[in-house]
Order: sequence, then C-alpha cells, then structure tokens
Amino acid sequence: MGRMSAPTVEAVRAELVNVMDPEIRRPITELNMVRSVEVEPGGLVVVGVDLTTAGCPLKDTITRDVTNVVGAIDGVSGVRVDMGVMTEEQRKELRTMLRGGVAEPEIPFAKPGSLTRIYAVTSGKGGVGKSSVTANLAAAMAADGLKVGVVDADIYGFSIPRMLGVEHPPTKVDDMILPPVAHDVKVISIGMFTQNGRPVVWRGPMLHRALQQFLSDVFWGDLDVLLLDLPPGTGDIAISVAQMLPNSEILVVTTPQVAAAEVAQRAGIIAEQTRQHVVGVVENMSWLEQPDGTRVELFGSGGGERVATELGGALGYEVPLLAQVPIELALREGGDSGVPLVLRESGSPAAQALLALSRSLSHRARGLAGRSLGISPVGR
Repeated sequence: MGRMSAPTVEAVRAELVNVMDPEIRRPITELNMVRSVEVEPGGLVVVGVDLTTAGCPLKDTITRDVTNVVGAIDGVSGVRVDMGVMTEEQRKELRTMLRGGVAEPEIPFAKPGSLTRIYAVTSGKGGVGKSSVTANLAAAMAADGLKVGVVDADIYGFSIPRMLGVEHPPTKVDDMILPPVAHDVKVISIGMFTQNGRPVVWRGPMLHRALQQFLSDVFWGDLDVLLLDLPPGTGDIAISVAQMLPNSEILVVTTPQVAAAEVAQRAGIIAEQTRQHVVGVVENMSWLEQPDGTRVELFGSGGGERVATELGGALGYEVPLLAQVPIELALREGGDSGVPLVLRESGSPAAQALLALSRSLSHRARGLAGRSLGISPVGR
C-alpha cells in the first residue's frame, strides 16, 4: 500500500475554520489570526497563529484546538503551532471589524435595532440572593443555547466572577476588552481589575464611567440576553442603567420577609421615574424543605406576592410573581464553587424554580417599539 499523500495548504485552511477563538467566539480564520500554513515533506503541518496580545491567557487552548483539528486531516503526520502577536495595525483592523466597521466604541445595546433583551436584576437591600439569581439565570439561559452576557454592576459588592467560576482576567486589545467566558457566559466585573481584598472607593461620576466602559469598551458580540447584577437600592448605578439602556427591563428580587419586601418595592418603583418596565418579581429563600416534605418558612411568607401586587398598583400594569426559590444548601455551595446550581443539581426544587424562571424570561415576546422593521414606504 502506498504512503498517504500530504494534505494541501488549502485543505488545512479549510479545516481551521472549525477552530474558534475562546473569547471572541468566532473562527480564528475569520479574525485573521492565521498568519501562515506550511506543509512540510512527510506530512508535518506548521500553522502560524497571531494572538491578539502576547499574554493571551487562552493561547494553550488555541494551540490544543489547532493541533486536534489539523491532526485529524488525512495525511498529517504531526502539527506544530508557531505563536506570534498581532501588529498594531492588525489589532486596529480587528477592533474595527468586531465593532461592525465603527472605529470608536459605542453601546451596541442602546441602538434602536438591537434585539438583545436586557434584564437589570435589582433588590431593595443586600443579602436577598440577587447575585445568586443572576448567576443561575445566566447559566440556565446559556445551557438552553442562548448567547448570554453578564455585567457585574455591583461595583462595591461584586461577586459574579466567583459565582460563575471565572478563571482568568479579561484580555485587552488596545482599548477593547474581551470578556472572559465561564459556562458559555461572557462576564465582566470591576473585580477583574482590582487587587484581591481591596475595596472600590468611588463616587457617582466614577461609577457612571465604569458602567459605560463595561457596555461600550467590552466586545460582547451578538447577545440574546444581557443581565446586569445591580447594587441594592436606587442609587447612581440604577439611574445610569436607565440612562444608558432605556430599553432595559427590571427584575426585582426579594425575600418573603415583610421588611425586605417593603424595601424591594422601592427598588421597583424607580421604574415610574426612569420609564423602564418591571418584568416581574422573584421571591428568594421562600422556605426550607424538610426531609418529611414539610416546609419551614424561615423568613415568613407573602413578601414576593406583596411586592408584585404593590408594584402593579403603582405602575398601572400587572407585575407577576415569576418564581419562588426555596433555600437549599447546594445553591450556596454552587455560588462558592463557581458551578451554579442549575448546572450541578438541575433536578432540585430550587434549580427547577430557577430554570422555569429562565425559560419564562427567554420566551417572552419582544416589543417592536424603537426597532427598525426594514421596510420602506412605497409611493402610490
């Protein structure tokens, strides 16, 4: 039997289309990262790849994926990946391409034609599990095949990176930030830019600027859903979100406790002034289920229903109680380990409540207000 002939350069390039950049989520060929392809006698293939930055944290992942894809081609006896770094001109071209031909940063979600659904997850006070709800919603939506991003807008009390298990910092391409991806969710947080254990001591203008950079300088790509984990209350960030993302909707998180419900109601009422829509209420820590099936209502009952009813009366439209999430040890453990409950124990009552919430938000009909319909008037 004769020796198998070596593959052509064209055949190798055709297969490299299947290698995705782990951060940008597009083929490395489309991003012009493949500098060269050489096929040496005997079937050794040498692929030159230019990274966006020299310190790209995922270069090992790209090397592995190129090796696996090219190594599977008939006639290839070995693969060598030669890493390089993009020139300043290449990075400029990449930034412009990713921004759709626009050189300067802008907030893509604020454009009239944007189809990204935006949920600002808020609460009246801290400690009600707002970040846990956000992290699990993001993971559940991504597991259902949606393209999801999360902005950890709780500048002082950021916790989303840990809850979603983010393992490496963002990559910067000059003035563009490529967000890390965890559980197929793109994530950005001020916690990725601060030293461990150091607090963020900023006032209003700095908070506004940080949020603006998260929305405009970060390359989010084409998202189906963007979740914002807001700080508790109705301060600067909540107002800035309404200004920058007027099409965002508010999801209010509370506990059954009357005191927490009263404060949560105020967080939702802000929609009356900002002209945002309150999509619904989530009651967290609703009860603790016992081994015999009985429920212990540690924080009382009725808080979520009360918030929904009061908000509906104040805003003039129905605000539903979308979910009641029971207390579970695994929910806390998932937040500490970086593997959300909906991924580690999807059959538990709390996970089922969060999955149902995710699907109800994902499948809501989208309004057409402010969106281009792609039609033009025709003269009679």
